[in-house]
Amino acid sequence: MGTTGPRITITYCTQCQWLLRAGWMAQELLNTFGCDLGEVALIPGTGGVFQVTAGEHLVWDRERDGGFPDIVTLKQRVRDVVDPDRDLGHGDRSTRA
Repeated sequence: MGTTGPRITITYCTQCQWLLRAGWMAQELLNTFGCDLGEVALIPGTGGVFQVTAGEHLVWDRERDGGFPDIVTLKQRVRDVVDPDRDLGHGDRSTRA
């Protein structure tokens, strides 16, 4: 049974063939946050879109943020919405005080 955690959406451009990238990022988020997420949804789009939301928060936008996130950055931004006190391990330590 699922939790009441936030819904993560990854909207990706089908014209640009970014499904594989979106699916991999979804898998990484599920591996990291597990049942703390309500769901992870992949939403097909067009026009070069690549956006990730956590609940009502836009955590990544390819146009706004300049390209694609590395996975550590994406996990940090999702963590900041889902569970700000969570330690993401060794990749996270250099960015947190």
